[in-house]
Amino acid sequence: MAKLLGRSAARLAAVQALYQMDIAGTSLSDILAEFEGHWMSREVEGTRYADAEAAYFRDVVSGVLREQRALDPLVDDALVKGWPLKRVETVLRAVLRAGAYELVHRADVPARVVVSEYVDVAAAFLDGEETGMVNAVLDQLARRARAPEFQTPAAG
Repeated sequence: MAKLLGRSAARLAAVQALYQMDIAGTSLSDILAEFEGHWMSREVEGTRYADAEAAYFRDVVSGVLREQRALDPLVDDALVKGWPLKRVETVLRAVLRAGAYELVHRADVPARVVVSEYVDVAAAFLDGEETGMVNAVLDQLARRARAPEFQTPAAG
């Protein structure tokens, strides 16, 4: 895998951290220390994490935890009816939560960039069908949370 830069690497690491926290029950302080001390400063499985933006990583991970009660219902509403977020596979849930966090709380990043980045993150872990689901769910969330970014000026 090519060298990941800045925020792309931070997003990938954030999804991995959220996954680990969900599976192992790792605390926020422990996960931040582990990722910043071991993963983000090394090459792991052919991916170099040295250029990850640590502050961005921290914001996404801590933001998802802080805002999870508000984010989960938004993701649930965008998912196929009868398939709540709690039934979604753990990696997919981490991707959707991180993407939702950025769409709602990081207005400094264009919505289309957030969607595209998390589709790329999903592709690192999931198959095409699940990656398509990430695209559909985050696009729907983006259009709700950031409707002005999707309005096109009238012709004329």
